[in-house]
Amino acid sequence: MRFEPTEEQELAQRTARDFAQRALAPRAAERDRTGEFPERELRELAGLGLLGIAVPEELGGAGAGTVAYALALMELAAVDPSVAVAVSVTNMVAELIARAGSEAQKREHVPKLCGGDYLCGAFALSEPQSGSDPGRMSTSATRRPDGGGWALRGAKQWITSGDRAGLMVLWANTRPGSGHKGVTAFLVRGGAPGLGVNRREEKMGLCGSSTVGLSLDDVEVGDQDVLGPVGGGFKLALGALDGGRIGIAAQALGIARMALDAAVAYAQERESFGVPIARHQAIGNLLADSATWLEAARLMVLRAAWRKEKGLPFAKEAAMAKLLATEKAFEIVDAALQIHGGLGYTRDAPIERGLRDVRVTRIYEGTSEIQRIVIARHILKEAAGG
Repeated sequence: MRFEPTEEQELAQRTARDFAQRALAPRAAERDRTGEFPERELRELAGLGLLGIAVPEELGGAGAGTVAYALALMELAAVDPSVAVAVSVTNMVAELIARAGSEAQKREHVPKLCGGDYLCGAFALSEPQSGSDPGRMSTSATRRPDGGGWALRGAKQWITSGDRAGLMVLWANTRPGSGHKGVTAFLVRGGAPGLGVNRREEKMGLCGSSTVGLSLDDVEVGDQDVLGPVGGGFKLALGALDGGRIGIAAQALGIARMALDAAVAYAQERESFGVPIARHQAIGNLLADSATWLEAARLMVLRAAWRKEKGLPFAKEAAMAKLLATEKAFEIVDAALQIHGGLGYTRDAPIERGLRDVRVTRIYEGTSEIQRIVIARHILKEAAGG
């Protein structure tokens, strides 16, 4: 296994870093205050090839692979996690359609996701009563009387970019009462008749990322909008979430790296008892632990990304990476705030925003508790020889 990025991976990382410093850094704090959606930034990211990093070039993507995607997302999240999460979800939706869609679906939708024509994508799985348990979803898909398509009815919750996405993958149950066996994925265009957007959530962090509920009142979709087989949506969702966890773990690492860099710089400037606080053992220990956790989590994230890119099983590794990266990222940012003292608790330093932004990474794309369930199932199956 290579421990250094290839030229192509370095290019994706450098492109994301340069864009983040040039276009995101000047407005990140303002976006956090105002909640402005990063429309202009997403269109520029599309032009740079960062909305379809691992999508094949023939479908409009960069074809750079999952490792490049993880590295690029770390760079974006280190400056503006609100933008990074919109990028992450759009990449996930584009990859899912590229992998599971029909040839017609791929040709019609994937280039528009990667190229910015749709602005961004959305992943509409969660519902008010079925977040971590999609088998309980109540959104229904009913055959139209003339047999020419489906009518979607129900509600979705916690949908990132749900009010801005030009296209979303939305899950509904075609066999109510059958659990996950009836779950089917549909392609739904933003603004479709009957698709309502509920209020935008006022969140603790990621304030520049739009999170909304959706209502579906007989939203009509055709048979050509069914993604994968009817009743096969549960498997598609799990596969997409496995890959999405790599993205969220990378996002957490970007935030943590920002916080650690700020803490190292501040600890060398701030003096107490006549010396920089970095020379006090208590502060040095916080920095040492944080750097060790960050590097360990980074290696786990890149290992999961590498396995996905090579076509190897990666679900367990992705769950492990997300669990470690998000849990330790929160501890790293908290330690950085402690090192900054009172300054870290104010909006004069980026640490306060980082702590609010990083907290949700332990929740979405599967909570830490769900990751432990996934990991345990895998290791028990392996122990049984499965």
